[in-house]
Amino acid sequence: MFLNCLVALEKVTAPSFFQFKDRRYLSIMAESVSNNTGKKLVRIDVSSDTVCPWCFVGKRNLDKAIAASKDRFDFEIKWHPFFLNPSAPKEGVNKLDFYREKFGSRAEGILARMTEIFKGLGLEYNLSGLTGNTLDSHRLINFAGQQGLDKQHKLAEELFLGYFTQAKYVGDR
Repeated sequence: MFLNCLVALEKVTAPSFFQFKDRRYLSIMAESVSNNTGKKLVRIDVSSDTVCPWCFVGKRNLDKAIAASKDRFDFEIKWHPFFLNPSAPKEGVNKLDFYREKFGSRAEGILARMTEIFKGLGLEYNLSGLTGNTLDSHRLINFAGQQGLDKQHKLAEELFLGYFTQAKYVGDR
């Protein structure tokens, strides 16, 4: 049985995740099957970009939903690449300047909102550093998945934390 997790998560996560009209960046599909532990196994495929703040918020909300139901279900999460800006430069550009150029007069309001959302997650939204091409981060996530899907999920968290809270550049090898 397949279900669209965006609908399922809407019932168990913070409503702020779903307040934006443009939901195309985080795509989650799930399949529920039985396994040998007596719990149902829920397989979740996540398509995300490592520089998408709403994808990070969605991951955090997914983690909360999983923690709340781990006694009834086992979860298998697989990450797939999505490129918000496939032509972004490899060398990176100033994150704050990029956001201001991309969003124009709306930039300050958007950045203030993201700062508020991150604060609600117990995180400090860091606007310094570089943004740019995410191909290498997706390659790394793919490699981690070959080592185990749990490693892939943990790496996605580390990349998000590095980029959004520590001003690390996802394209820095």
